[in-house]
Amino acid sequence: MEVEIRIEPGRQEPKAVILAGEESEDLRRLAERLSELALGPIPVSRGEEKLFLPQREFLRFYTDGKGVSAQTAEGVWSVPLRLYELEERLDKTRFVRISNGEIVDLDRVTAVDLSLSGTICMTLEGRVRAYVSRRYMKKIKEVLDLKGRERR
Repeated sequence: MEVEIRIEPGRQEPKAVILAGEESEDLRRLAERLSELALGPIPVSRGEEKLFLPQREFLRFYTDGKGVSAQTAEGVWSVPLRLYELEERLDKTRFVRISNGEIVDLDRVTAVDLSLSGTICMTLEGRVRAYVSRRYMKKIKEVLDLKGRERR
């Protein structure tokens, strides 16, 4: 397969075009997988400062009573989106929802603690802790391939 990348200054989201001689199930699956990749930056603000940060900068997104916040290695930012909107925009291969109020970047998880009480505590870079709610426990165990590896 031939692959070509063209840079268009000012473009916010990448666009992929598949050129083929005929349609096939493999091409449909490829198009579906490409459309699931969300590579665009996320708008954030702190005080008067407003930026678009690349997704790789974020450790987690969480609700804090005032809205949605995003944590990076450099600090906490406000996000003008709701968690469900972020979930749609974030790279599904990296980001996973761990509770009604939190999404984490699995690539930034440095430790996972399965306690005797059945909870999961994730430690992210910078010693940031995030707890998986019971509602998301099964999903997270599957994502982390922990099924059957729990302490007995």
